[in-house]
Amino acid sequence: MLDYHIHTLPNGIRIVHKQVLHTKIAHSGFILDLGSRDEQPDQLGLAHFWEHMAFKGTAKRKSFHILNRLESVGGELNAYTTKEKLCFYSSVLDKHFEKSFELLTDITFHSIFPEREIEKERGVILEEMAMYLDTPEEAIVDEFDNVVFDSHPLGNNILGTKESVSGFKKDDFQRFIKDNLSTEALVFCSVSNLPFEKVLKLAEKYLADIPTISKPRQRVAFETYIPKTVTFEKPISQAHCVIGCPAYALNDDRRIPFFMLVNLLGGPGMNSRLNLAVREKHGLVYTIDANYATYIDTGLLSIYFGTEKKQLKRTTSLVLKELKKLREKQLGSLQLHTAKEQLMGQLAMAEESNMGLMMMMGKSILDQGHIDTLNEIFDQIKNTTAQDLIDIANDVLAEEKLSFLNYVPN
Repeated sequence: MLDYHIHTLPNGIRIVHKQVLHTKIAHSGFILDLGSRDEQPDQLGLAHFWEHMAFKGTAKRKSFHILNRLESVGGELNAYTTKEKLCFYSSVLDKHFEKSFELLTDITFHSIFPEREIEKERGVILEEMAMYLDTPEEAIVDEFDNVVFDSHPLGNNILGTKESVSGFKKDDFQRFIKDNLSTEALVFCSVSNLPFEKVLKLAEKYLADIPTISKPRQRVAFETYIPKTVTFEKPISQAHCVIGCPAYALNDDRRIPFFMLVNLLGGPGMNSRLNLAVREKHGLVYTIDANYATYIDTGLLSIYFGTEKKQLKRTTSLVLKELKKLREKQLGSLQLHTAKEQLMGQLAMAEESNMGLMMMMGKSILDQGHIDTLNEIFDQIKNTTAQDLIDIANDVLAEEKLSFLNYVPN
């Protein structure tokens, strides 16, 4: 069972902690329910740019002091941005936990966005964009969001555009934070050997002065989907393809059964149906996988593979054949049992990562208000029937619902 403690401070910030006695490392971070989908049309890429700028200066620290604070004691400081979340996090030896907590608080709430640093970091982000564009297997996955979600904010690239990133000034960051930051929509989460009482005492010490900020926000729901087929010629040597469509939202009861279906289809196991049918049997790809991303109001299924240009049509047909099997042929009892055991084993191993556990706890509190234990998730998996899976396959994986994005060599 996942034993954790949760406490809400007077200003609305929630503290979530799990004590793990056998570790010497303290993982912690602030997770904000704020991401690229919350940007206005003139703010594309601003959340991600903020992630970078948090390390570039606060009211009491310059960039070097921020970067050196934990690195000098063997720790790590990092951040990430997604469509719906922004996170600043760290990993340190337990004896440096307070130092880590104070620094994370400083960069999350007291960044000053020096104009000189903005100019330097602008170049870094433009190079990051160039790196992604030079990596077609990553670029095509990001661009597929735009194919499926079109003009909806979920379709925008987290990095923004060259034009938007080139124009941001200090007041753009300040306005974005003022309009979106809410103490009720952020969590400090930690996993370490420290008792909750110590974590709470430090939270009260460093977060008590943060004022209550309430910013009720209604995200624009994604509602209109039109399947598309889009092909781009690129200066590449291999054809790349993503196939997919919208899927179930984060709190949909069918989320876990669909996740099991996607795992069976193209999960990390070498025995996934796509890997066996396309790579092992025909040798057409090096990589083929299926992923399921969930958002508060929708989800996204994406199947990726890279192959020779002349094999693109054949490989696509093999993928569609596997999807058809899932729609038409119910799993036998042994197949169903194996699919369940494989997913439960993968989830249990994922929880062995204390860093991943810390992230999961924070996101679960923000999205659901509670944290499902492994046993609760296992119960959902165990209760899934073969009929459930075939019904879901027919609901989501119908061929007429699929979109296709192809990059082909020119």
